Amino acid sequence: MVGLEFWRIRFDFRAVDPVRFAAGGSGNTIRGAFGAALRRTAPAQAYARLFEPRGAAPSGLRDRPRPFVLRCAHLDGAEISAGERFGFDVHWFDVRTSSMDAVRDAFAAMGSAGLGPGRGRAEFGRCEKSEEVIRLDPEATAVEGVTLRFVTPTELKAGSEVVERPEFGILFARLRDRMSALRTLYGAGPLEIDFRGMGARASAVRMVRCAVAWEKRARKSGARGRCIRSAASPERPNVALEAVIVPLDGIQSGTEATVLVSILGDQIGV
Repeated sequence: MVGLEFWRIRFDFRAVDPVRFAAGGSGNTIRGAFGAALRRTAPAQAYARLFEPRGAAPSGLRDRPRPFVLRCAHLDGAEISAGERFGFDVHWFDVRTSSMDAVRDAFAAMGSAGLGPGRGRAEFGRCEKSEEVIRLDPEATAVEGVTLRFVTPTELKAGSEVVERPEFGILFARLRDRMSALRTLYGAGPLEIDFRGMGARASAVRMVRCAVAWEKRARKSGARGRCIRSAASPERPNVALEAVIVPLDGIQSGTEATVLVSILGDQIGV
């Protein structure tokens, strides 16, 4: 079986003060607070490796990816009253090292320091961890088409330019490279796949409908702001793709579409 292993970690908190998350900003709020807490609680080397990884990235990526993805979109715009409980999931890809204690301590410290615009404090409750695998083996049956929905603001680039349409070939290449980088840096090693061949077949997939609503948002990183455009529309949030793939020997039509659906279920929408 070919797959990407990760830990699904559930963190639960109880609000000591009212905690407010800006609309569309829960991920940025939690990520920034976690980074600040990790800097305070973990050794400098561990902080750098887990939150500010440096060095050349594999699979054509410009920067090394962080070894985690936050699943907290349900907190966007939420106002948590004092005494109320809330939680979110973290998908943690650094499965080769004993980083769990550092992660737990940092999230506990994050709550004590306060979250959101009002710095509302939250008491750390518990964390539950389960081992998961995103399977990348092709399905036995062919896939005729897939529908993709971006549930959070997404900036998709080809080269150094933001693309106007999330064409399947571009989207598939970014997902393929990100997953391979995560597996190389933090998991079982590089994906043993035909990168070029899969990319060529993915480019043959035809988009039949696309509804995109562009947004301009400020995402602060230190002293700099970054504008992120969104591929999500409340009225028509779907990007539909029809699989028109010419199979190679031993590769079934629809394989790339199947792989992408598997990836999107646990990678995108954070």
